[in-house]
Amino acid sequence: AGMLRQVSDFSDFSRGNWLQELLCQGEEPNHVQSSPDGQHLLVLQKSRPPSLPQVVAFQRHGIGGADLERNWQPHQPALVGLLFLQSPMTLGAWVLALVWEHGRTEVWHFVVALGWQLLQTVELCQGARARIVSVCSQGTSLLWCEERPPLDAHLDMSKCAFRFCICTRALEVGEQGVQLGTVRIVLHNSPEYQILASPQHVFLVPTASFATTSKFLLIWHPEKAKLTIAAPSAGFIHSKALHSSSESDFRKLLIGSVGLLSGLAPLDIHTSAVANSGGLLLVSTKGNVNMVEPDGTQRHIIDLQGDSLTQGSPVQLKTFGSILACVLAGVLYLIDQKSGRLVEKKILSMKEVHFLESPGEEDTIQLLTQTGIYSFSFSRPEDSSKREPFLVEMVFEEACRYYQRRSLSNSKLTVEKLKKGGAFQAPVALTAILQHSLCQKQKPVQGLQDTYAKLLSTMSLELQSYMSLELLKTCVVCAPESEVESYCEKLVEQEISRVLHSDMDKDNLVYLNSIFASFSKAAWKAIRSCLQLQQNGDGLLVARATPEVWKKVLGAPQQEELGQNGAVPLFELICTSFLRFKPKWLPSFVELTQQYVSNTWTYSSKEGPEGRVPLYKRALGVLARKNKHSETDDEMELELLLCSKRPKAVLQALHLLIHLKRWQRVVEVAEKFSKLSPLLNKEIFTTLLAQFAQHRELDPYLDTLWPLCPTELTASEILTVVLQHLPHSQEDPVPFSSEGDQLTVGLLKPLLQRVVQRPCVQDEMYSDALPSPTFPPPTPPRE
Repeated sequence: AGMLRQVSDFSDFSRGNWLQELLCQGEEPNHVQSSPDGQHLLVLQKSRPPSLPQVVAFQRHGIGGADLERNWQPHQPALVGLLFLQSPMTLGAWVLALVWEHGRTEVWHFVVALGWQLLQTVELCQGARARIVSVCSQGTSLLWCEERPPLDAHLDMSKCAFRFCICTRALEVGEQGVQLGTVRIVLHNSPEYQILASPQHVFLVPTASFATTSKFLLIWHPEKAKLTIAAPSAGFIHSKALHSSSESDFRKLLIGSVGLLSGLAPLDIHTSAVANSGGLLLVSTKGNVNMVEPDGTQRHIIDLQGDSLTQGSPVQLKTFGSILACVLAGVLYLIDQKSGRLVEKKILSMKEVHFLESPGEEDTIQLLTQTGIYSFSFSRPEDSSKREPFLVEMVFEEACRYYQRRSLSNSKLTVEKLKKGGAFQAPVALTAILQHSLCQKQKPVQGLQDTYAKLLSTMSLELQSYMSLELLKTCVVCAPESEVESYCEKLVEQEISRVLHSDMDKDNLVYLNSIFASFSKAAWKAIRSCLQLQQNGDGLLVARATPEVWKKVLGAPQQEELGQNGAVPLFELICTSFLRFKPKWLPSFVELTQQYVSNTWTYSSKEGPEGRVPLYKRALGVLARKNKHSETDDEMELELLLCSKRPKAVLQALHLLIHLKRWQRVVEVAEKFSKLSPLLNKEIFTTLLAQFAQHRELDPYLDTLWPLCPTELTASEILTVVLQHLPHSQEDPVPFSSEGDQLTVGLLKPLLQRVVQRPCVQDEMYSDALPSPTFPPPTPPRE
């Protein structure tokens, strides 16, 4: 465990007694900001007596010179930013920018032995009515969110939500003074945002709870002039390059995404801060800590499992190397950002705590409190040999969530209670087996109980699979760049195989979606291997997957089970891979799945996938969601309709071919599928007879069409269909037309002769009973 000890009683700072007095006064917590090198400390008092200054700078380690004190009246504009900028004039020196909400900025410069000196006062905003609500610095540039009130003062401000703009401006300090660059508008007509900057990216966090704008973050990439819309919890990420000022309009930026964003839940953000790795740390009102990467993806770190945080509850966040330090409700949490493990938890007796910069000491955290400066030293997780393996703690955390969902009690179940309670033996047994199996060199074989030894023999294959998977992950990390792709393919194949042999719940389905999205080619190879898809000698697609795997592939979770996370069922994921890497195989795959369904479920079963939405329709839905439509997609749609062999789908394909005027293919489809059933035969022939009556495109194929005429169709019914579909002419009909596209009796004569000469159905019924075909019968002899 780490040690918390007091290292100073404010003697490190100039005017340390005054610093302690400032920290002890006022009901609201002060805003304390340290320079990146830890040599300067700024204190902004939120509630103060009138006689004391509002902003005071303190120097550390005996740096002398003039002090910085700033004060202003309550009716004057408020201070919105205290920004430390690197000074190019002197190495290790700092420039301080004090930014007020009306845009006035004081630039102070610190010189050793002289102290703080005011260099210049500049104006950031161009308009007199502009108001800055949030500001940050990135390199030598300032970025801020600026409110531009409407010209009509009588307008309701709540109806003018999009009255803000995001601006940036270079601020350079040289020998000739302060130089301001031109104002550049990154985004205009936007809602209010809090701006947080990392060295390469800028995060825009929504501050107002509007219907749509509070559901996503914006990430600005200055080098690429690109803006990313990210709703990380829902997996929605969309980027757009802003090449001109017309593309910087907020409402135009959201065109095409409003429909998707409207169904998302608002972001739950209590506190946000930028980590030293460049990501954005978010703490929710429920105590959940997440990291949003610059590309828009979100990674969950830990659930602090605290009570609901109110808006005024202070939360301090600071990263020290790979360790995240968080002070929440008087408790100091140290969390490993990479694994999400809780390294240390310390209850603090101090009311107000602030982190101080300690460059070069990543294993030490310095805290500024009302009683002095405290140092907290901790050991890194990888250096601690006494800690339990990560996997053991994960077992207890998963068991805690599992039992909590099934508990009828309102009391909160924690990992500590689970370990000490003794009521649940399953996680205890599993952790004992894991510790024994993963640490065989340190533990003797006889250290495992007999009951656990039996369970170990049952789990041996699973443990071997886990160890091989961990070994493969190590190979991925340590492999050279040329071999990473092959290792990733093996890793993806093992993960997909593992999921296919486990319960296909919502979490596993979301996990599969992320694998197919991130490693599409590797996922395609993995699914071919898991289903054992290949072509036989006749060119037909075959699969040798087990029935359990087929049920996972063809399962279609209900919409309420999926929620609004945008997860796609596994069958649709596989169809998308077919379209991307092997489109010719998709119809054969759909036909193969239908054969399995017909052998497993009855035709009208509501439990099978065909009882909800037919598989060919699900494949057609994947085809319809393609970004670009081509002629090959029309052919693919035809093949999917025909491979289903369903009457409605075959007729739909026939009508599509007629619309495309592909008459040779029309005749081939009619000849092939008329054999499936008499009813489908009649529908196909009636459809083609109607086309025959309207135009002459089918005339070259009449010798093939007439044999398809159903036996129950009479000559009068044929003439009725023909007369109903004859094209209507505005002129009076003439017996001999010069145009050659009219239907004549001569064209219809072969069909009518075939129907008339066909034996009657009743004659066929009584043909066995009639001894002689002669009529009338001979006269009997007279007596």
